[in-house]
Amino acid sequence: MKFLFKLQIFNSVWTPKSPCRFFSKHCRGFAPQNISGYESPILYKELPEHFNFASDVLDKWSQMEKNGERASSIPALWWVGDQGNEVRWGFEELGFLTRKAANVLSDACGLKKGDRVIVMLPRIPEWWSITVGCIRTGIIYIPATTQLTANDIFYRLQASKAKCIITNDTLAPAVDSVVSKCQFLKIRLMVSEGRRDGWLDFKELLKAARGDHDPVKTKSQEAMTIYFTSGTTGYPKMVEHSHSSFGIGMTSTGRFWLDLNPSDILWGLSDPGWVKFAYGCFFSPWILGACIFTHSMLQFEATTVLNCLSRFPITSFCGTPTVYRMLVQHDLTSYKFKSLKHCLSGGEPLNPEVMEKWKSKTGMDIYEGYGQTETVLILSVCKGMKIKPGAMGKASPPYDVQVIDENANILPLGEEGDIAIRIKPTRPFCLFSHYVDEPEKTAASERGDFYITGDRGIMDEDGYFWFVGRADDVILSSGYRIGPFEVENALMEHPAVAEAAVVSSPDPIRGEVVKAFVILSLDFASRDPEKLTKELQEHVKKVTAPYKYPRKVEFVQQLPKTISGKIRRKDLRNKEWGRT
Repeated sequence: MKFLFKLQIFNSVWTPKSPCRFFSKHCRGFAPQNISGYESPILYKELPEHFNFASDVLDKWSQMEKNGERASSIPALWWVGDQGNEVRWGFEELGFLTRKAANVLSDACGLKKGDRVIVMLPRIPEWWSITVGCIRTGIIYIPATTQLTANDIFYRLQASKAKCIITNDTLAPAVDSVVSKCQFLKIRLMVSEGRRDGWLDFKELLKAARGDHDPVKTKSQEAMTIYFTSGTTGYPKMVEHSHSSFGIGMTSTGRFWLDLNPSDILWGLSDPGWVKFAYGCFFSPWILGACIFTHSMLQFEATTVLNCLSRFPITSFCGTPTVYRMLVQHDLTSYKFKSLKHCLSGGEPLNPEVMEKWKSKTGMDIYEGYGQTETVLILSVCKGMKIKPGAMGKASPPYDVQVIDENANILPLGEEGDIAIRIKPTRPFCLFSHYVDEPEKTAASERGDFYITGDRGIMDEDGYFWFVGRADDVILSSGYRIGPFEVENALMEHPAVAEAAVVSSPDPIRGEVVKAFVILSLDFASRDPEKLTKELQEHVKKVTAPYKYPRKVEFVQQLPKTISGKIRRKDLRNKEWGRT
């Protein structure tokens, strides 16, 4: 039975014309043309006892490629560098290199199953080989954006108790500046052409590593990865996912929303430190045997994106609404996207105006998806579904998604409430395991029979969900999730700031940006506001990740507060968005 389960998953993903058998078995009537037929979530009892994405999915694609059952002309990973240089790995080569990477981690680094490793690398091929190497060995990998400062790195090292950190020569000095205070960190591994004292050289070790590796047996529900996600009342939480959560749970994401098959080439624009990268640049495409395309650009460049979409045979493209907002500002009629057939958006709500502009200039629709760090895809608009501009789509399997009130009662259609996922009587296997070391926050994420997403919305008579706003104060800017607490803390470290409150503010390009309301200390009250604004912005960029800095700053005499003295960010946010 367990073997049959694995075979069903694998067989389903390389038969592009038929829906995933595993999901359709439990989602009666569910198919790309019949989304509304979805009824029941997958049950825990159907999961195999053991599952490993590397050995149970990637190695099977490798064998199929070797047997001629998957075209070797389409790579598994297609990487393009800034200078136009390219790396193309088929699934066979991917398997060989990731087994060598696994041996580097276990033999040269002495890491073992259950150890935690922070992987802080840009979009380079080694990110994939190292991450899959972690999965092969049962090592828990923790993705981190390369935009982190030394303070951010220190917090993550201490909170996660990571035994190893893997990064490049650019970020190694930041790690070294805090390493003396990190009692859990034992190994520093650098991916670079050069060497550095105190660091192991990944590329040299990879050359010397064995090419064979005995896969470590991992249970479906064992921890595979931890993501840091920003909150409103403290430092980022650690979200733990199991091997099956992403490794099996993203099957429907790839099959139905991304609409992938082994002949497709998907380019997902995301940072390796964010969960959207797992959706569009890792698990979903490879479950379906598709090619992951990526470009090394460190910062978004619209012309680079448009040139790549014209030059390379990319069939599917996924970006945040901010990406599309920037692209439509260019003359798209001068570019020919010969292979592109499917466009997707996620990370923040998509404006109907942007969708209309994109279609008028390219002839293609944008299909929206909604998920979280704690989940796989929750809601989506798939091919074959009617597109309702502004709607996030319908529930994606295996989730039962509802709009509920403060007492966990399901609300009537058209009424605003909390968007929630049913977790009782059976918790979906593709939901996060827990917030690491924070049982209170894990418990607080549940209400009655539901997991609370923290977002508010409405379900219409057709089962489409409409986003109303976040129930908390988290800011979504250009696809980044930013907690006000982190920005406020950074501001408070500057002597000019007596008190600060941070909220979202509307922006025509980024959707929303960080805005800080600042009460100045007496010594700085007479300073030039424009110069002081720039000084505070530069200060925040140095103290925390640069993407968090307040693009807008307003100096005020007082902040709205509750009777107990808590800042009423909601009042400030409503003022920014023109709401009462």
